[in-house]
Amino acid sequence: MKIVLATNNSHKINEIQQIFNKSFLNEVEVINPSTILEKPLEVDEIGLTLEENAYLKAIALFSATGIASLSDDTGLEIEALGNSPGVKSARYSGENATDIDNRRKVLNELTGTLNRLAQFRTVLCFYDGVRTIFSEGICKGEILLQERGEQGFGYDSIFKPSGLNKSFAEMPLHEKNLISHRGLALKNMMSVFENYYK
Repeated sequence: MKIVLATNNSHKINEIQQIFNKSFLNEVEVINPSTILEKPLEVDEIGLTLEENAYLKAIALFSATGIASLSDDTGLEIEALGNSPGVKSARYSGENATDIDNRRKVLNELTGTLNRLAQFRTVLCFYDGVRTIFSEGICKGEILLQERGEQGFGYDSIFKPSGLNKSFAEMPLHEKNLISHRGLALKNMMSVFENYYK
């Protein structure tokens, strides 16, 4: 069985391929979309929820390739900001926002705020033309007062998982994958796959 990933992010591709390769699904081939598409597939993330955006991306990639597709959408949900930026995490400072812009906006909005509880939430969507399967992964933690670490991407340098003393950006990738929202969502998806493909 082949599964094509609905992402152009090399970090996500490597992470997902590693988890699949270590699973019981040795017969599943996880495909980088750049190897079968002439140009990256751009999908307007117009959904109001992570679930809707993940679904839009999975459907679009399946339509373009005819291969079972796996997509994700991830949001940082900060309690003191009413669970923002949430579904708008990648565009929190505007349509052309950089990761640095988004992190600075969050830190500015939390200036003087004692409640810094937050969580990362990832929703995966698998679509093969017959069935649609969703899974979710959540990593709880808090927003730091300032950036720490050089690893990762997005909001990693300002997010510290609960029970740990370092940010995601201070962890090597294999360590982050063990507890991250995306890693947990993938593991949950794998347990659902067992019913269909083992």
